[in-house]
This record gives sequence, C-alpha cells and structure tokens, in this order.
Amino acid sequence: MKAILFAAGLGTRLFPLTKDKPKALVEINGTPLLEIAIRHLTKAGIEEIIVNVHHFGNQIIDFLDSKFGHLNIRISDERDKLLETGGGLRKAAPLLGNDAFLAMNADILSNIDIPSFIRYHEEQGGLATLAVRNRDSSRNLLFDDKLNLCGWQNNKTGEKRMSRNHPNPIALSFSGIQIIHPKIFNFMPIAEKFSIIDVYLAAAQTEKIIAYRHDEDIWLDVGKLDAIKKAEQIEQLLQ
Repeated sequence: MKAILFAAGLGTRLFPLTKDKPKALVEINGTPLLEIAIRHLTKAGIEEIIVNVHHFGNQIIDFLDSKFGHLNIRISDERDKLLETGGGLRKAAPLLGNDAFLAMNADILSNIDIPSFIRYHEEQGGLATLAVRNRDSSRNLLFDDKLNLCGWQNNKTGEKRMSRNHPNPIALSFSGIQIIHPKIFNFMPIAEKFSIIDVYLAAAQTEKIIAYRHDEDIWLDVGKLDAIKKAEQIEQLLQ
C-alpha cells in the first residue's frame, strides 16, 4: 500500500519554530516530525510514500534527498499554491495509483498499528476508513451505531452538518490518519482548494465511510507550541 504524508501546512500555530523552516521539519528530541512519520510507515511495510510540500518546500525536498534517498519517496509539489487536505490529495492523485492508500498528517505522533488498520479497512470494504478517538476536541465526526460516518459538529459554535439522519450519533475526534480508495476523487468539488472532511461528508450520503477506533494508542497532534514538551516524552516511548 502507498501512503501520502501531508507536509504542506504553514505551521502558523508553531511560530516562531516555523519562522525559517516547515512544520514537518520541526524537531522532537532532535528528530524532525517528518522523519518520525516516515520511520513509522516504513516499519509498517509501506514501500512507497508521497510527500506534499508548500511552506519552505525546498527544505523538505533537500531533507528527503539527503536522509531518505534510498527510499521510494515522491513529491507532490504545492509550492505555488497551498491546496488544503482535499485539494492536496487530488493534486497527488496521479502519484497514488488505483488502489487504496493511507494518508496521514506529518505532524501526528502515534503508535497506531498500521497493519491492523489496513486489515480493518479491507474487512469493512468502505470507501474510506478514518482513525478516530474519544478525546476532547473543538470538532467531532459523528457516527451511527455501526460506526458509519453520518455527520460533523463544531463543539464551539454548535454548528452541525449531517450526511444522514441519526437520533443519537457517536461523537469521535479524527486522528488525521485515514485509508482511502481512489473512488473518493469522484466526490471532490470543482474548487481547487478544499478540506477532505467536506468530501467525506458528501460521500457519506451514499457511501460507507467507516470509523476505526484506536482509543488505547498513543496519539498527539504536534500543531501547537504547548504540545512540544509532551511530544518529546511521547517520542521516547515510540522508539
């Protein structure tokens, strides 16, 4: 299975660490986030990785060439325009092929069992399988009793968007890790820049978008400065 790492973000919440480098190259105990993610994927048997780049994209390309030149890593270049997760995924489509692939944010630290995640996706047979957890978050995905996606809610504003009606949906937080079949591209809007969550909500009206719960795993979004110290503790556990 191929994988794509989303490494194009501006990293504004990590400023000033991202003043002169991309978020994906912010170091945790001396190791860039991107390197930690690549090691996780290769240990799980992923043999081909696509990395999308924008902010300080040249630095990421140079880093990959110097550190991982022996691996099959290809670049999806967004240096001209940042396209968000959905638009970035569509731009990378020619590199992803015709089979299901894994997509993951490069600033996520987790020990999620990727082979088990892949097996679950294959057993469920959905269009996409989303890794989720029961954790505090400003936004939740909503699922029915069989863990099929049925909506989304903003916990701060109260906004709710439903793909299908369900009286008591289960609210879970997206982990930024997913397995997707290329048929997802059929549900993408004409717009060049958009979120993948919007695509999932559209597809869930007719397709099976399923949750993969991994509540017991280690997981951290290293998106803010106050997460760095915790990330340093977690990174030691992941080795």
